[in-house]
Amino acid sequence: MGIQPHKFKGVYTVKKGKRIAFVTKNLTPGKTVYGEETYREGNDEYREWSLTRSKLGAALAKNISQLGIYPGSKVLYLGASTGTTSSHVSDVVGEEGFVFALDFAPRTTRELVYLCEQRKNMTPILGDARRPEQYAQYVTLVDTVFQDIAQRDQAEIFIKNCNAFLKKGGFGILAVKARSVDVAKKPKQVFNEVRAYIEKNITIVDYRELDPFEKDHCIFICKKK
Repeated sequence: MGIQPHKFKGVYTVKKGKRIAFVTKNLTPGKTVYGEETYREGNDEYREWSLTRSKLGAALAKNISQLGIYPGSKVLYLGASTGTTSSHVSDVVGEEGFVFALDFAPRTTRELVYLCEQRKNMTPILGDARRPEQYAQYVTLVDTVFQDIAQRDQAEIFIKNCNAFLKKGGFGILAVKARSVDVAKKPKQVFNEVRAYIEKNITIVDYRELDPFEKDHCIFICKKK
């Protein structure tokens, strides 16, 4: 089978027939999060990263030039939901890193609490990403802000949190759902408007549209000056 290191530290690949799957080394061997396939090599277990249930997974498949998340990094994850992608982020940052996993919905946060009880490098936060002052006492400065929130003002929320918590030189990753911003506009127009707004505040280092894995979505990889 052969697990191979990817160019991004903490990410690996495995060949499955004609395609390459992305995997992360499972921080909690024997436990899966969303029914993902697992692979064993030596004493290690690896979890397959879904390309259709994770914007960050889709970005890997679209050959993003920088990931912005790496072993040992501290990450503020906005829109963690039940933990599909944030669990992979937890794997990538490893025991030396940490993930502050925030979500607004009590129901999904209950599942997130259970996940974080298993993963000691994650903590759940129930909060409104529009109001970072409400959870500032629970979050340190971070190396990376990752946001996957389906709100009309998602770009403004992203910049607000980057200003509040992102270290100088840190990475900001914004997944944009065009239909949540403006259902009447074409996705490309929405993406261009979001770009124009965020590049006034932070440097964009890469951009990918995520079709066919995530329809009408794109991702921006940014770096704080």
